[in-house]
Amino acid sequence: MTTVKQILSLKGNEVVTGDSTMSLGRAVARLAEKRIGVLVMVDEARRVVGILSERDVVRVLALQGPAALDEAVSQFMTRAVSTCSKADTLEDIMEMMTTGRFRHMPVVEGGVLVGLISIGDVVKHRMAEIALETSEFRNYLFTA
Repeated sequence: MTTVKQILSLKGNEVVTGDSTMSLGRAVARLAEKRIGVLVMVDEARRVVGILSERDVVRVLALQGPAALDEAVSQFMTRAVSTCSKADTLEDIMEMMTTGRFRHMPVVEGGVLVGLISIGDVVKHRMAEIALETSEFRNYLFTA
């Protein structure tokens, strides 16, 4: 079974982060500039303190309007962030994301952010596993 470490070795460890004191407007600009769906909020030591998703932004703007863009992200981010480690398997991540109904999961080692796994990463790697299993099964059938 594929691990988070294997996925990160292929996609890289870069994570676009933010500071929870930044304005929501600045966070939205960073999301748009980087063409991403989530900002992981970290402290000076790169410990995860929150996460802000596109869904969070839409919810806040629908409830509070554009004035919210001047407020600090800390007021709107999710503070109870589910994280994983490099040792977690694809199966573990799929279950956590499905149960928690979220699309991004920070990867943490020793309390420090070291990567980010998205539902797209999970689907891509699971599809590759299925293709490999199918190929191996076909080879077994036709060579037996």
